[in-house]
Amino acid sequence: MLDIKAIRLEKEKIEENLSRRGKPISLDSILALDKEKRAKIQLVEDKKSFRNKVSKEIGKRKSQGEDVSDIMKEVASIGDEISEIDGQIKVIDENLDNSLLMLPNLLDASVPAGKSDEENQEARRFGEPRKFSFEPKAHYDIGADLDILDFERGVKVSGSRFVFMKGLGAKLERALINFMIDTHTDKGYKEVWSPFLVTGQSLVGTSQLPKFSEDMFKIENRDLYLIPTGEVPFTNLYSGEVLKEGELPIKICGFTPCFRSEAGSAGRDTRGLVRLHQFSKVEMVQFVKPEVSKEVLEEITGDAENILKLLKLPYRVVNLCSGDVGFGSAKTYDIEVFLPSYDDYKEISSCSLYTDFQSRRSKIRYKKENGKNEFMHTLNGSGLAVGRTMAAILENYQQEDGSVKMPDVLIPYMGTDYIK
Repeated sequence: MLDIKAIRLEKEKIEENLSRRGKPISLDSILALDKEKRAKIQLVEDKKSFRNKVSKEIGKRKSQGEDVSDIMKEVASIGDEISEIDGQIKVIDENLDNSLLMLPNLLDASVPAGKSDEENQEARRFGEPRKFSFEPKAHYDIGADLDILDFERGVKVSGSRFVFMKGLGAKLERALINFMIDTHTDKGYKEVWSPFLVTGQSLVGTSQLPKFSEDMFKIENRDLYLIPTGEVPFTNLYSGEVLKEGELPIKICGFTPCFRSEAGSAGRDTRGLVRLHQFSKVEMVQFVKPEVSKEVLEEITGDAENILKLLKLPYRVVNLCSGDVGFGSAKTYDIEVFLPSYDDYKEISSCSLYTDFQSRRSKIRYKKENGKNEFMHTLNGSGLAVGRTMAAILENYQQEDGSVKMPDVLIPYMGTDYIK
């Protein structure tokens, strides 16, 4: 959420920044609500001040034996007026908050200009795509041939975009999760295990709601949603709290299943593990002081890259342009792994700096040494999406005889060097 005080002071500058996302935004209606709210608050204060003055006058007149019934009626009517205006302020405040919640985050100055993902800028790449001496297969065909992925029975049981993993396929999923978490905790992240259901307020805090409700799976007649990403419970771990400055930075990671309706993705990646309604992910979240958050974005991106480097999978890092950066993010790097079946790179991690956007919505602050409370900056990154990592391993490590060689770092987790 943006700071209404900043909007008052720098309206044009903020409008210009928000419009970089590709759609002109006017803040006039928000400032009008803010002005109306402050005027009514001042009116209430004036009436309370007048009531206090009159109340003192009542006491003075009573002590002199005067009749004060008329003036007491006036005081009572002022109380009714104050209650009525308080109700009006509450409605205005709700409208103002709802309007602020629909505003995206301000973009960092280093975000390149662009209208769509076609204008994202490649920052770097690692490794070269493998040259095959045979016709490579797609991961879903490899998985079916090895009987480790069963999409047909996934559809039978749950509908489209669901899968059963079997045998060494299930073990590979588990091995990847353990490998990723072990690697991140070795770098100072604390592992957490979170609820997989969250309240609507938690989703407001991390900016999935109210704007992206169609992407959620909601529990009927309950204020509970299946999590779309571990970012939601992990970030809300400290919602409504004031932490000590000495506790920062806080680095946490963990595994969660993720549930997404994939609204608007009809016809895209309909086969395989790339776009499912339920998938596993290892998530990293950091809570840091504002002055270090930009360098921490580079750090958390590097931590996600490290997983791919250890797995020896070719990838590239892309700096998202202004028209492609997510609603709540100030700057995002996407990490894209090479998939031979696409003959292209596909996103496997998104690492984002949220500045104080989420902490304002979730009311996460820290107390500085001078005693002042300040909103911290939050960052998150996939470390990594497990299904897409599995797809990348199956495709990039496939052998001509149909088997799949395991990356060296996974052999201790798998107990075998091949899936045959």
